Amino acid sequence: MKLSQNHHVYVIELSKDVLLERRFIKSNPSYKEGLPCVYVGMTGLDPDIRFDKHKAGIQSNRFVKEYGLWLLPHLYQQHNPMPYEDARYMEVDLAIRLREGGYGVWQA
Repeated sequence: MKLSQNHHVYVIELSKDVLLERRFIKSNPSYKEGLPCVYVGMTGLDPDIRFDKHKAGIQSNRFVKEYGLWLLPHLYQQHNPMPYEDARYMEVDLAIRLREGGYGVWQA
């Protein structure tokens, strides 16, 4: 049985103002100044639609609603689409790799 390939990981750049949030700073002790702050998520929707929903406050992450700027497809599009379980794994893996690279990362 072929698994449905209809899930996506996505990365949203956040405004540097998110660095004023204590929870964000605490989650990113290795953040390198000058690198982007991002939100990493997964969805069964097109990432553009999911971003719009975040910004509209529909099943939204607070950091994305308040600080979300735009999608960063160069960080994720090569992985999409994929089965649900792969997307669940990739969301965490991508967040870890970006954080290890010095990015400020929020992943819910």
